[in-house]
Parts: sequence; C-alpha cells; structure tokens
Amino acid sequence: MAYLLMFVILLHLITLAMLFIATMEKSWWVWDGLENSDLWYNCRFDNITETWLCASSKETEWLQAVQVLMVISVVFSSVSFLVFLGQLFTMSKGGLFYFTGLCQVFAGLTAFSAALIYTLHNKEILQDSRELTAGHFGYCYILAWVCVPMLLCSGIIYLHLRKKKK
Repeated sequence: MAYLLMFVILLHLITLAMLFIATMEKSWWVWDGLENSDLWYNCRFDNITETWLCASSKETEWLQAVQVLMVISVVFSSVSFLVFLGQLFTMSKGGLFYFTGLCQVFAGLTAFSAALIYTLHNKEILQDSRELTAGHFGYCYILAWVCVPMLLCSGIIYLHLRKKKK
C-alpha cells in the first residue's frame, strides 16, 4: 500500500509540474527556433545581443480562454493535492478521496479544453504573428496534451482509492 501511495503522490507532483511548465513557458508555437509564441508573450531571439526580446501577446478572446483554462487547471490540480494531503491525515479509515479525484478530473477537463481551443483557433490566436505554415506547435503545447490523460488517470485513481483500514 505504501508503494501505491508513493506512486499516486509522485504521479500528481509530476503532472502538476508539467502543467505549470506548460502554462508558464515560452513555447506553444515555434518558428525556426528563433521566434516563438506562448500564452503570454511573443518572443524573438536577437543574434546581436544573444537575448530573447519579448512583447505581450495580442489579447484575443480565444487566447484569454486558453489562458484562463490553463490557470484554472493548475489551480484545480494544486487544490487537489493539498486536499489529498489533508484527507490523508484527517479522513476516517475506509474513506474515499472523492473531492480530490473530482478536482483532478476537472483539472484534466480544463487542460483538455484549453489545448483543444488552441488547436482549433491558433490562426485567430496568432493572427498578427508570422506565417503559420512556417511554424509548428512547441513543447509546451505538447506537454499540455500529455497532461490531459495523466490528470484524468490520476483523478480516476483518486476516485477509487480508499484509505486503508488498520
């Protein structure tokens, strides 16, 4: 049982870290490796100064929806972990982790919605940027998609997990 507990905690922390990186890092859309766009900024690498020059992304309704959904997903997953730790020490023996599981499932669904909106509406989100055919999705976008099944699986595990009776 201790191994299952460690696995669940480790899965949750890894998923939370990946979700946070996907939300905050600079690589949802990439052109040539020298220019990229994320949920917050459009950045370009300057070869002369060897630094990234970033400007705020143009706020469109679709971009704001993706931003909000990703932040809500991080919040749901964080709350889920804190509630799990609280339930671990305060819940009666034989109790189920329903609230923790539901928070994880909601985190997965909001991350799914954000990634899906970005997939379907990237032309509107990146409308003032360079030609989209010259670019591709970056690793943060892929990380967001990888987080979706991990969040849903951990949520289902939490829903079935029962505090051990001694």
